[in-house]
Amino acid sequence: MDLASMSAGVRGMFFMLTPNESSFEKVEEVPHYVQQATPFFIGLMVLETVVGFLKTGSPAITLGDGLTSVSSGMISRLPMLLVRGCELTTYMYVWDNYRLLELPWDSAWTWWFSFLGVDFCYYWVHRLAHEVSFIWAAHQVHHSSEYYNLTTALRQSLTQQFTSWIFYVPLALVAPPSIFAVHLQLNLLFQFWIHTELIKNLGPLEWIFNTPKHHRVHHGRNIYCLDKNYGGILIIWDRLFGTFAEEQEKVIYGLVFPINTFEILYVQLHYYFYLWGRSKTYKTIADKVWTFLKGPSWKPGKRRLGDHVDNPVVTGKEVPQDPSWSLPIQLYVVIHFLLVLRTYHDLFDNKMMMSQLTILGMVLYILLTLTSLGYIIDQRPTASLLEMLRCVIMVTMQRYGCMAPLLPSLAVPTEAFVSLSLLYWALQSFSQLLSIKKKAD
Repeated sequence: MDLASMSAGVRGMFFMLTPNESSFEKVEEVPHYVQQATPFFIGLMVLETVVGFLKTGSPAITLGDGLTSVSSGMISRLPMLLVRGCELTTYMYVWDNYRLLELPWDSAWTWWFSFLGVDFCYYWVHRLAHEVSFIWAAHQVHHSSEYYNLTTALRQSLTQQFTSWIFYVPLALVAPPSIFAVHLQLNLLFQFWIHTELIKNLGPLEWIFNTPKHHRVHHGRNIYCLDKNYGGILIIWDRLFGTFAEEQEKVIYGLVFPINTFEILYVQLHYYFYLWGRSKTYKTIADKVWTFLKGPSWKPGKRRLGDHVDNPVVTGKEVPQDPSWSLPIQLYVVIHFLLVLRTYHDLFDNKMMMSQLTILGMVLYILLTLTSLGYIIDQRPTASLLEMLRCVIMVTMQRYGCMAPLLPSLAVPTEAFVSLSLLYWALQSFSQLLSIKKKAD
């Protein structure tokens, strides 16, 4: 990466790019700003970890929670292997067929208008994601961490893009897709660095911009924090529409009812099953439908958004989920996570040379790996068997050249490590089966 690209990458994260350098005629010319920002994500997370440890004496990021957040970010991008993002695809369709006005792509006025338009639409995307239960089922993933750090920003939903696209459609009637594609990415990038407890107050900027201080409130489960501060880059929308709240007493992060698991598919999908189960307890068809369309706290006889009567009392002494597990197992999980991260990276780099069937197979392997590692972190009884089966698949992939080591020089050690992993979990599974048999006898 050259110096100019590095400069643009850093400034893009803080919305400091100029219209001249980030206006493009065609969507195909728009840089992949989010993908290019990966080194900066990593750098800032390392910096936060170091500074947080120096200031508090404890790590800002715990291993189980951090890996779950990064895993969620990985999963959220998997649909892009098969289709272009829903938001951009539908936007381009509306622009091509129904636009009312064609604003010039190379005008600074168009660029600034699109910035305000995307941020305004994002406010409503975000607000409705908290006020409509079936959209909240996707967005709750982002709120499921009981920690608040830069990895939390990566904890994204697999399914939210399938509902958020509709809110940007009005903008497609006038603003070029290329400029929309720029601001959609810049809006997302800006929201990365505000997920930290290390930055306390930014002075006068707090009046206009979304900041770490404002966004901490949004992630809180204290009563005063719920359904507040939805803004993306600007906080003025919350001030205008009555959803703004200042940070007051200590913020306790996470869902109102913590899920207490690091199993990635459960984190992503559990609320859909919860809604379905809850809807079946109601007798009338109307109440069953309202379960999905009204607020998460709604019950028959209550107002649209429900209330917080049934919420657990927040005392300020809550302790986040952080299971105790041995250092060797932690190292094991980290190494296998790095190996699947390499596979994930290679998959995106080489997707144009792969068949759809191969891509699907690799996606399933990635999902299996992240799920199995979550089982290990949760210390579930079935973790041994699932991890043994995964290691069998991993050995097979190595045999047929479907999985690369972290470095070419580590090819042999990687193969040996995977083989030993398989042996270890096979012995663990055998030991568990013997124990179950003895209890049965």
